Amino acid sequence: MEPDLFTAAAEDRQEKDPSSSPLAVRMRPRTLDEVVGQQHLLKPGSPLRRLVGEGSGGPAGPSSVILWGPPGIGKTTLAYVVSKATNKRFVELSAITAGVKEVRAVIEGARRATGGYGKETVLFLDEIHRFSKAQQDSLLPAVENRWVTLIAATTENPYFSIISPLLSRSLLLTLESLTDDDLRALLRRALTDERGLGGAVTLPEDAEEHLLRIAGGDARRALTALEAAAGAAMSKQEEEITLLTLEETVDRAAVKYDRDGDQHYDVASALIKSIRGSDVDAALHYLARMIEAGEDPRFIARRLMISASEDIGLADPTALPTAVAAAQAVALIGFPEAALTLSHATIALALAPKSNAATLAIFAAQEDVRKGLAGAVPAHLRDGHYKGAAKLGHAQGYVYPHDVPGGIAAQQYAPDAVRDKRYYRPTRYGAEARYADVADRVRERLGRTDTKGGASAPDGS
Repeated sequence: MEPDLFTAAAEDRQEKDPSSSPLAVRMRPRTLDEVVGQQHLLKPGSPLRRLVGEGSGGPAGPSSVILWGPPGIGKTTLAYVVSKATNKRFVELSAITAGVKEVRAVIEGARRATGGYGKETVLFLDEIHRFSKAQQDSLLPAVENRWVTLIAATTENPYFSIISPLLSRSLLLTLESLTDDDLRALLRRALTDERGLGGAVTLPEDAEEHLLRIAGGDARRALTALEAAAGAAMSKQEEEITLLTLEETVDRAAVKYDRDGDQHYDVASALIKSIRGSDVDAALHYLARMIEAGEDPRFIARRLMISASEDIGLADPTALPTAVAAAQAVALIGFPEAALTLSHATIALALAPKSNAATLAIFAAQEDVRKGLAGAVPAHLRDGHYKGAAKLGHAQGYVYPHDVPGGIAAQQYAPDAVRDKRYYRPTRYGAEARYADVADRVRERLGRTDTKGGASAPDGS
């Protein structure tokens, strides 16, 4: 970023007194070789290495890049390294505070720098997913004409949050989650490096393992927790950070879940798939992750209601009422008590017999309708409650089922185009076995003993 007077003064103070900066800031890598993890992006000739001046430019100059990954794994760090290593003009914006006006000012400055004295501009735009479509559109001319080389960072799936024209003009680089070995190396460097704690305290193995666990793969969180624990140890004049001190300093583990990003959908998907797979323990794990991350309980309840119909159906007719009751309950009571209700429903659904016959039935019927297999409603089923209906033959010849022994009238109900279709194919799982028997008997009474068309589902036999 091109510093103003106050920014320059703050940076000068941090250089003179590094301890005034957080440990995570002090330990930022100064070169790409110091970066922990992301080695798949740091090979010779990679876009990031070319951005810092390694490799040729000219007609094959470095491309704009979009860095995608969860928080705390190095997106901002990589941009910081580029800003320190490159001889290009470096400008930083955050999509949280910047708008189209600021973007246009940067682009205009880049054009002047390029035309005036041949200085290329690198623009780092953090949280780009927060930009609207119009704001992202404002970047296109500068990126396309290479007035700026864009480094954009996002925690959300760029295929959902970034406009296609900008994606097509940039390289998408996916950052991988940091491993325990990556974080372990980072922590040990912070303990001994003069920029870090300079050997003031040590970290025994049990405390280190706990710190890795609570960090949840987030380097920033790991260093923040280490700094807090080190401060607590030194205040007690202890030479090592004991497990007890660490536990007293850090309240709970990090939950790797962003309810506004990909994790929101990934964990929700895993919850439903675990219920579908009847793994009650896995389902409870994902439910707990959603609860601990502060997910809206109404969202969870909606997913459970969908699961009850999609994956259980009539194999357990109580599944949907259970899910609906849970949704009504959580809307009334909220967290923390809603966790009990959601657990109740999740366990019931996970352990219920499964059938997707109802799902396949409506999908098959919808598919036929989309193909044009509709046709006229049989005349005897049409509305006869208006003057002239009888003259048209509407409702004539209709047999009222309640007047027939057994309550089933053998007459045509479906249009001719789908008269012989069989959409509902029940399984023999759970209570649906009874519905299978009933469906067979009814079809026989109606004279429909065929099996032509429709959905298919396992019968469990």
